[in-house]
Amino acid sequence: MTILKKINAWLHLWLGLASGIIVFIVALTGCILVFEQEFEYFTQPWIHAERPDNAPYLLPSVIKEKVAPSFPGKEITGIWYYGHGRTAKLSMNSDSAVYVNPYNASIVGIVSEENFFHFILDGHTSLWVEAKRGELNIGAEIVEYATLIFFILLISGLVLWWPKRWNKANRDKSFKIKWNAKFKRINYDLHNVLGFYSLIVALVITITGLAMGFAWVSKGIYWLSSGGNSQAPYVNSTSDTTKIIPNIGMRNVDLAFKKGISQIGIYNKDAIIISFPDEPSEPIELCTDMHHGSWRYVYLDQYTLAELPSSQVHIDKLNLADWIRRTNYATHVGAIGGIATKIIYFIVSLICATLPLTGAYVWWGKSKWGKSKKQKRLKTSYQTQV
Repeated sequence: MTILKKINAWLHLWLGLASGIIVFIVALTGCILVFEQEFEYFTQPWIHAERPDNAPYLLPSVIKEKVAPSFPGKEITGIWYYGHGRTAKLSMNSDSAVYVNPYNASIVGIVSEENFFHFILDGHTSLWVEAKRGELNIGAEIVEYATLIFFILLISGLVLWWPKRWNKANRDKSFKIKWNAKFKRINYDLHNVLGFYSLIVALVITITGLAMGFAWVSKGIYWLSSGGNSQAPYVNSTSDTTKIIPNIGMRNVDLAFKKGISQIGIYNKDAIIISFPDEPSEPIELCTDMHHGSWRYVYLDQYTLAELPSSQVHIDKLNLADWIRRTNYATHVGAIGGIATKIIYFIVSLICATLPLTGAYVWWGKSKWGKSKKQKRLKTSYQTQV
């Protein structure tokens, strides 16, 4: 073994042992989160609302007017229409989510945001650690750097997996699990072979996770995919306060809502989020084109309803670098390809969760502690026979 291979093997071993528990938690919680929306759809009755005779949605102003008296002291700042046949969720300064029937404004459910999947998400993003270092969450930082280490492990693992010679014996060892072997060999094959088969998807999940955690990774991906260009500066959209019209607020919110679902939205027009501006310079914010885990924000002047300059355009008009940036989250969670992609992501995330376990067992079997235990068992067995 050359010096470079020895260094690679040493890094793979000790980085794996150092980050193993964290990688296991992040991968396992990610595995659970893959089907969060599907699970909630079948287990949460408050997200369903029967649509009577193809009835249209109630306008945002109507829903706000009817629901607000039930929540004195709470400000409703927006509404998420999930689509026909689904309840709408109100955004307000509350620890609970309020779901209403979008056809009659009746309250269907008041649900705590601290549910099972919120707990799992906290583990996935911050290991359930609430301590902070300045403005940064310590748990989130640990996850970010563990993800970076896992990226290195994937690359170093590929180097270790690569056969010295591409003969039949080595090909079988690299691509097949020998199920009729002893457990130690099966464990090695599970780590080596499954690690290889999951490599590409695992790299995609890891890199997109790094892009969300580190600004330099996001900028680097953009730079590479754009041929050396930098991201366009963020455009802060503001309403023209020289054209203030008294008492027009919610009336224009309704008009903006209609414009969003009839003119602006292209993909999944029935699903839209609309915000209610509470400052003279704030725009009316629309979140539209929610399709396969991707969406865009559109900003309208709250007085004229003119579409304001924005950093986001429709996904069909994006260049490659901006498309990768826009779909980073959808790519990370497996939503970009629908249910087939989610199944693949579920399997790969589960494999990634096992890699620290199978890797630790491989190391234990080769370590002096593992060998001493084996020698002790052999000695005890010999003495028993004698």
